[in-house]
Amino acid sequence: MLGFSAPQRGRRVSIRARAKINLGLEVVGRRADGYHELRSLLWAIDLADRVILEATAEGITVECDAPGVPSSPDNLAWRAADLVRREAHVRAGVRIRIVKAIPVAAGLGGGSADAAAVLVGLGHLWGVRLSRARLQALATTLGMDVPFFLGRGPAVASGRGERLKAVPAACAVSLVVVNPGFPLATREVYARLQPGDFSSGAQVRALVEAVQDGVAALAARVFNGLEGVVAGLWPGLADVKAALGEAGCLAAVMSGSGPTVIGIARSRTAAARIRDALAGRRWRTWATHTVAGPALSVWRGAPQLATTGRV
Repeated sequence: MLGFSAPQRGRRVSIRARAKINLGLEVVGRRADGYHELRSLLWAIDLADRVILEATAEGITVECDAPGVPSSPDNLAWRAADLVRREAHVRAGVRIRIVKAIPVAAGLGGGSADAAAVLVGLGHLWGVRLSRARLQALATTLGMDVPFFLGRGPAVASGRGERLKAVPAACAVSLVVVNPGFPLATREVYARLQPGDFSSGAQVRALVEAVQDGVAALAARVFNGLEGVVAGLWPGLADVKAALGEAGCLAAVMSGSGPTVIGIARSRTAAARIRDALAGRRWRTWATHTVAGPALSVWRGAPQLATTGRV
């Protein structure tokens, strides 16, 4: 079974598409196909876009309330709809509306989450059934983060990021999410990697073992092998990590290819206090927590999203 809530068909489907974080990320090396071999611990968090699908007679249209998000085939959600339509031989169309809460190009997988939401949601809207294996294959063609959003987390990603292994989680982890307010292109970050940035994967393995040992043990193991590259593009990375530590976080680590930074807090109360302490800064800040289980929730209609403590 795919990791989403009970299916409901109709002419309008709404999907809550949660962001992901990388609490650990190592680049093991460069592959012969030009991609990089990764090891990463991925976890969904309680910060989500809303993707609303409405049936139309023909065509694919995309609307988004965030500036700069394309409405053309450059949008992953548009491409996901096109893939499903071709795969299932559907002649109907769809209007895709994306209400953004996840920052764009931030290392939180917002575009990938939206694409996964379209892959799953169109099955309900159009009444088509694709096997899990086929959906995973379609997701991989869209991007290496997309398959994670079709399942349940947390999970260890390997290969280019598309091979996933579930990790048992004893409890939720309270977080402070800090985004500096500008995008950072994943392609540019990976293009700057040098062999000295590669590692063995041992740090992610140690992090996974610490998941069951409590928040302090987890915080001691967070790691992102891309931070050195991103620091060369954005010197302010060190300032954000330092500010989170000074405000009371146990540790801070960049998520994905950045620039968002994740602070590990002792509790939800502590996360809210740290968020408030950073309110005077120029960054966007949320107090939130990890979510064990599906990254997507599918509904008929458009339910209200839970608040995530954004400043």
